Amino acid sequence: MTASLLGRSLNIRQSGIYIAFALIVVLFSILTDGALLQPQNISNIIVQNSYILILSIGMILIIIAGHIDLSVGSVVAVTGAIAAVLMVEYGLPWPLALVLTLIAGGVIGAWQGYWIAYYGIPAFIVTLAGMLLFRALTLTVLGNQGIGPFPDPVRTLSNGFTDGYLGNIGLGPLGGADLFSLIIGALVITGMVTAQWRARTARLGYHQSVEPFAVFLLKLLTAAAVVVVVVVQLARFKNLPWVLVLLALLVLAYSLLTTRAVFGRQIYAIGGNLQAAQLSGINVRQVVFWIFVNMGVLAALAGVIFAGRLNQAGPTAGNAFELDAIAAAFIGGAAVQGGVGKVVGAITGGLIMGVINNGMSLIGSPSERVMLVKGIVLLAAVAFDVWTKRRATR
Repeated sequence: MTASLLGRSLNIRQSGIYIAFALIVVLFSILTDGALLQPQNISNIIVQNSYILILSIGMILIIIAGHIDLSVGSVVAVTGAIAAVLMVEYGLPWPLALVLTLIAGGVIGAWQGYWIAYYGIPAFIVTLAGMLLFRALTLTVLGNQGIGPFPDPVRTLSNGFTDGYLGNIGLGPLGGADLFSLIIGALVITGMVTAQWRARTARLGYHQSVEPFAVFLLKLLTAAAVVVVVVVQLARFKNLPWVLVLLALLVLAYSLLTTRAVFGRQIYAIGGNLQAAQLSGINVRQVVFWIFVNMGVLAALAGVIFAGRLNQAGPTAGNAFELDAIAAAFIGGAAVQGGVGKVVGAITGGLIMGVINNGMSLIGSPSERVMLVKGIVLLAAVAFDVWTKRRATR
């Protein structure tokens, strides 16, 4: 009985974020007279929040394991500065400079992961120190000025769009749209439906409880409708942003890591019950070490994309990025105590923050009101998580 209640509570928590996202989109679409869902604006939301979404992927793994990382904003800044020095001042080819920057991010993550995993210092303290340390390194490298411009391929990755490889196709009153983008959207929907159907069939094969078929079908249709709307609007504007392609690959890879790989299951086990994970033979120190290395690499990738978008590396880059990434993870369904969360949920949480920022900007709200709404949304998400857990334990 308790397990059944817990399962239902988890379903409420995981499904509630998607319902909330849909309601927020509908609300701001009405308030902005449809401007929110215009092709160019959808593209802007994706491009402007791409680095936060990348950070949220790494952050959700750390939070699932029961830790936190306050340094990612400073790591974004220092790795962006490293990339600028390598590409602009030293003139290295951008692929080599990108690889070296990602390695630098991994080294930074390894530095912090060592103190947390092997020396036993709480992640909050280590990453708080890292936030100050790597911001100081950024200022040391850059001083009070930015370094740029970046090579064209880096700017294209941050701000560019795929080419119209197959030309346009008419969509009636909607006008023309890129055929290649529409085909990619159809493949994404096909893969999503196939994966969900296979997962449901597997659960039924093991005699596990599943949601009613009508609910399952409604969720699939809703998700497919969202993908159709986004892809069609992007295809009508400038095709798919390259950063969206990168995000899709990251989401796919990390979703498989967390659901199919042994390493992903170990992360959940550590966050769910540390003592049980240790007794079951999981090398907890090693897992914790590598999730911080992973966070460093993703922060470096986000740093390059952010610097490429601005076309320069600046000393103030990455300010408050860690707060947005943490908020995205918690709004997306991560549990405060660890052990719960999904990569897709973190992406959804990041998009909620992006839609709030964009929507309130479109209606002319001042910055303090935007912060107020984002704070209320974060508090409501965590309060909902606590409520569902208490409901499950009764």
